[in-house]
Amino acid sequence: MKIKTGDKVKILTGKDRGKEGVIIQVFPKVERVVVEGINIMTRHLRKRANQPGQKIQFASPLHISNVKLISPKSGKSGRVGYKKIEADGKTRKIRVIKSRGIKEDVE
Repeated sequence: MKIKTGDKVKILTGKDRGKEGVIIQVFPKVERVVVEGINIMTRHLRKRANQPGQKIQFASPLHISNVKLISPKSGKSGRVGYKKIEADGKTRKIRVIKSRGIKEDVE
């Protein structure tokens, strides 16, 4: 996956469209991410013998295609790609944002 925990993303679709948040959790096998404060769901818990009933709110996972990475340097958002850079005889693979022909480092 091209998006990692701790990345700032923008929501593209759904009830929270246009909002921004930080990724808390990533599920690569099902291609889903959990964004802090976005896609909040409520779960009602039945009362138990010595516990009262309650409502629990939690951030539900979003599909990876519904979020767009935001660059920490410039604040621009876009699709993510990879680029190889050679430095001191070693090659490094870095993430870049593809924005109208301009490639910008994410890391």
